[in-house]
Amino acid sequence: MPIILSAPPMVLPTAADLNRKFGAMPMNRFRLDRFPADESDVEELHDTEKRLYELVDGYLVEKDMAFEESAIGMVIGRHMGNFTAGKKLGIVAGADGMMKLAPGLVRIPDVSFVGRSQFPTGKIPQDAIPSIHPDLAVEVLSPSNTEEEMDAKLDDYFTSGTKLVWIVDPPSKSVVVYDSDDRSVAKTLAIADTLDGGTVLPGFNLPVAAIFEELDLN
Repeated sequence: MPIILSAPPMVLPTAADLNRKFGAMPMNRFRLDRFPADESDVEELHDTEKRLYELVDGYLVEKDMAFEESAIGMVIGRHMGNFTAGKKLGIVAGADGMMKLAPGLVRIPDVSFVGRSQFPTGKIPQDAIPSIHPDLAVEVLSPSNTEEEMDAKLDDYFTSGTKLVWIVDPPSKSVVVYDSDDRSVAKTLAIADTLDGGTVLPGFNLPVAAIFEELDLN
């Protein structure tokens, strides 16, 4: 009679495991009932629960974006969209633009620009999570974002081919600009400074003050 070996029980990560990997992130941002997860889990939860999860090493990490962060992302995305409109330079996507940067790795920038060269047919892929990367990624910091989380995102973006990342900090009204994975050459722009599109969007300029002025309704 053949001996049937049962699979060992799945060992879920502990809070200490998550803290070491992601920093002191709230536990409610993780979906451990689907660990280890894959791209199909990201797509299913988006379709059935209307919730956005990034996929990192088998972990589902919910995208954290409150009203203010969403509004900031919309302002930046609108300016980028106005600049690119009619030029056929590429596509500007918002905070639900999921991207498969590598097998088992899904990131969702708050705003992204994907250049024309990534669409060889001239058409946008119909996949829910296309295998593309942001040429320019914008992340608007939320209170639950940790240094470890953002460092990992920077690594993932530049490894995938991203050329420019803007990390917006609403409380200080500043933007940190990365044009490589070398953190030492990052530039912090204050309210009096101006963002530019670098080699990704030559000629695009956006005063940092303009981002935040639109949120002041006085």
